[in-house]
Amino acid sequence: MKPFFSFLLCVAWLGASPLFASDDTSKPANVVVPKPPDQPATGRVSSPPQHADIAAPKLGDDGEIQNQFAILHAGCIAVGQKRMPEVVFLGDSITLGWSINGKEVFKEFAQYNVANFGIFGDQVQHVLWRVENGEFDAIKPKVVVLMIGTTNAPAKQHSPEEIASGIRKIIDTIHSKSPETKILLLAIFPRGAYPDDKNRQKNEEVNAIIAKYDDGKTVHFLNINDKLLQPDGALDATIMPDFLHPSEAGYRIVAEAIRGKLDSLVK
Repeated sequence: MKPFFSFLLCVAWLGASPLFASDDTSKPANVVVPKPPDQPATGRVSSPPQHADIAAPKLGDDGEIQNQFAILHAGCIAVGQKRMPEVVFLGDSITLGWSINGKEVFKEFAQYNVANFGIFGDQVQHVLWRVENGEFDAIKPKVVVLMIGTTNAPAKQHSPEEIASGIRKIIDTIHSKSPETKILLLAIFPRGAYPDDKNRQKNEEVNAIIAKYDDGKTVHFLNINDKLLQPDGALDATIMPDFLHPSEAGYRIVAEAIRGKLDSLVK
């Protein structure tokens, strides 16, 4: 596991994240994480390729659900067992990063009893699986701030259309469980230092599709990417040091860009 992701896991699980700040989730009560079909008990297993628009958990080399993924998923479920957040941030490590690099900024959303359902490395199909398997069974938030898809970009088998289809299914699944919840759907952030980055270009193709999901009622698309870019389209390393995850300054820019829309949707 890369050091950055190990750090995210440790910080989130040990309680620095607002997701767990007011909840003892070290032993989530009565949480059962569904398992994939039976796999051989020993030895390495070649897991079948996953599709971005078909719900699937994150699997390890043994074909079983990754332990870290299962722990954080169970933690999200435990939040719903103990309290009712008005706002849920849902996504991958960029979302989880609100509780790391963006920790001080994220406190500004505390008035909404906010919960962070970000898990490092998640792809669209993993978030879809989480939504289908318990994370929204006990909660009906006023708003879900959703951004997902950048971790699918490097996967050649995941087309922009398939990634967008998976995002559509996440939205529909949330609404099947909580019809009144409003989705603040953020455009996938730019990645890569320059505009010619292939993964960034793929993300933009996804953004062009999911922008059409905005119905002005329960789904609201918001593209703030221009606020993260320099005039020539390059990413500033002070905003995204690894050209993927925002720094504290980056999260400050994002917070200021989404606050007005979020406030209006919570009312």
